[in-house]
Amino acid sequence: MSDTPTDLDRIDLRILQVLQEDGRISNLKLAESVALSPTAVLARVQRLTREGYILGYEARLNPLKLGAGMMVFVEVLLDRTTPHVFEEFQAAVQVRPEIMECHMVAGGFDYLLKTRMADMASYRSFAGTVLWQLPGVRETRTYAVMEEVKNTTHLKLL
Repeated sequence: MSDTPTDLDRIDLRILQVLQEDGRISNLKLAESVALSPTAVLARVQRLTREGYILGYEARLNPLKLGAGMMVFVEVLLDRTTPHVFEEFQAAVQVRPEIMECHMVAGGFDYLLKTRMADMASYRSFAGTVLWQLPGVRETRTYAVMEEVKNTTHLKLL
């Protein structure tokens, strides 16, 4: 059984792979790299976007240069696991720019957060004024990242 969606052909997958590597590539260069006409490639990219395979384009910024060099993962256990508490917690994390990612997980805690800030003093302040004040938070466990070994947004396609 294949790991790729059946409605994508090899050219679609190649287009996605090239765009993953360089989202700013010109349509002409993209067409050359997949051996299609620019018009055909543009139509495919528009379809892939319309169908939700391409979510958007953005610049990857350097957190070290922008005062957010410290990454901290946080396990969050809520005090009650009712839909109302989950909804309140999820809404509250949406508006916090320090929280880069929030994932509901199975296991010994409810959520895993990825946060970024300047340093440990900033994290300590964030924990006391924001994190522990989020709706329903009963317990947290903090994991400060000492070294980022791999960080990619690229999906395996081919």
